[in-house]
Amino acid sequence: MLLAPRSVFAALRDDSDEAAEARQDVAGALVWLAGISGILATTVASTLLDDVEIDGALAAVWAFLAGGVYGFFLYYVVGKVSHVALRKLGSRGSFRRARHLLAFASAPIALALLVYWPVRITAYGEDLFRSGGADGHGAGALTAWLFYAFVVWAVVLFLIGVRTVHGWTWARSLAGVAFTAGIAAALALAVSVLYAVG
Repeated sequence: MLLAPRSVFAALRDDSDEAAEARQDVAGALVWLAGISGILATTVASTLLDDVEIDGALAAVWAFLAGGVYGFFLYYVVGKVSHVALRKLGSRGSFRRARHLLAFASAPIALALLVYWPVRITAYGEDLFRSGGADGHGAGALTAWLFYAFVVWAVVLFLIGVRTVHGWTWARSLAGVAFTAGIAAALALAVSVLYAVG
């Protein structure tokens, strides 16, 4: 996926039940790993150990379980948003294929769990999960932004995937990705406003 994404995305054109079933375990694993990686980047995770009742082992269990829920929630919600957005632009693909395209495009975020997060945790330890820790100053604050390089990589893969699966031009594919991102950002903003009000 990370070295030859076009061939992987081209295989998604086959949306038969047999082909989809053969790739669903890999898609599920990518979504779960990307969810864990994503939840570690949230503000909730950055203050998790401020609660004295939570230790490192419990935080790891929390990341595993909450990350899985987070990943699959985004998989279905953003997958549906993507499906609707791409259909507005002329896609005839199924919701299942839109979800699988999103899952495979999330491979860089899953990779961050195996590459980026171990380095950060080794460098800053529990400070990563406490407010006011050493990770929030100087180089620590700068390296926190490196996670978004994996997110950008995933968005680029999503663009390549949309273009490859649908056989669209770059401009039409970019419109589909931008439309998806716009709707997803509006939903995220609405949820954060509701969270702040509640």
